[in-house]
Amino acid sequence: MEWSLTHFWLILALVLGLAELTSGVLLLLALGIASALTALLAYIGMSFEWQLVGMGVFSGLLVPIAIRWIRPRFSPKGVAYGTTGTGVEQGQRYRTLKRDFDGAAGIKINGDFYRLRDEATGATDFPEGTDVIFSQFDGTTAVVQTVTKKEQ
Repeated sequence: MEWSLTHFWLILALVLGLAELTSGVLLLLALGIASALTALLAYIGMSFEWQLVGMGVFSGLLVPIAIRWIRPRFSPKGVAYGTTGTGVEQGQRYRTLKRDFDGAAGIKINGDFYRLRDEATGATDFPEGTDVIFSQFDGTTAVVQTVTKKEQ
């Protein structure tokens, strides 16, 4: 069997498709599909320069489609990835939790656990179920205000 550029593009498409299984971002899958389409260009006899142009065009079309329109359909509803820490949580009420393995007090924001510090007193230990209002992040610590009885 003689190796050709068609084989190269198909092997690249296979490797990118398999690598996508480890990432889940759909970027590598879009590049793999672009590589498979470029293999078609090689199969019909286009020069290597036109194959590279084709790979660039296919990638330029498929990557934004995969990231902007297809990937959000695979994300859980109601989860705004990438927004934690941008200020959208400020002023929101949360109930404190105790972490299982070390008993640390914290709150969950978008599914992630953050340890707490009271803005006024600097306290870090809260009873489970305490109502708090999120103020800001200090590194990975959530700075909160304790809700008093009259605020409820």
